[in-house]
Amino acid sequence: MDLSDKSRKAMEDLGLTGYEIKSYVCLLELGSMTASELSKKSAVPFSKIYDVLNSLEEKGWIESNSSRPQEFFPKSPYTAIETTKMLIENRLKASENIVVAELTPLYEKTGIKERPEIWVVRGLYNIATKVMEIIETCQKELLIALPEISEDIAKMVQPALRSLFEKGVKITVLVSGSTNSDILRAISRIADVRIKDSMFGGGVIGDTSQVMILLGDVKSKQGNSEPVAIWADHIGLSRFAKEYFQYLWRDAISATGVRQ
Repeated sequence: MDLSDKSRKAMEDLGLTGYEIKSYVCLLELGSMTASELSKKSAVPFSKIYDVLNSLEEKGWIESNSSRPQEFFPKSPYTAIETTKMLIENRLKASENIVVAELTPLYEKTGIKERPEIWVVRGLYNIATKVMEIIETCQKELLIALPEISEDIAKMVQPALRSLFEKGVKITVLVSGSTNSDILRAISRIADVRIKDSMFGGGVIGDTSQVMILLGDVKSKQGNSEPVAIWADHIGLSRFAKEYFQYLWRDAISATGVRQ
């Protein structure tokens, strides 16, 4: 089987070595084999094959039986990747606990303060541009609260939301009961939508790493009224905004009936 460079790189990013990739793909293609057979079929040196197989089994990509000689079986790619994700998350959590416990006291002792970027964004175009940046860099989850004041922004970012939906990103949207029915139907086709009145302002949260808080129209120095928002990349503020969003979401009404 000729493995594409893209797939090979993806497997390397998941922690597999070249020999491990060869062995796993060979088992997928030809089925269960002994270590000796696999060494010959995959061109992995026999002196290395048991180390490779033990590593693949520890990582959750293959399994073996107790026959003599022992045979090795490939797990499905989906199962293997889910196991790898779990192992990575466990290692990351363990490392996080160690680093935070040991280094936080050093950080606090210095008296240094974090300096996240926080911008005040004025004008519909500038706000929409910043919202687009959040959407375009989102990888896993996008949360949006759209009170009536932000319908113009909703219209401007709909194509980007559709593209994000096609990439498999989870999109969750809160709208007010007075939201234009056409906008509501369009968003409901690509997102999980609920209706919530009495929202204060609105916002966009991307992957709990960036947040845009829509404050509504504010008078400028020239006396003109223009929409104003706050953008930040502070994870603490993003998490707080997400918790508030989830609080509103629990009491909101499902908009399933508007899908067409």
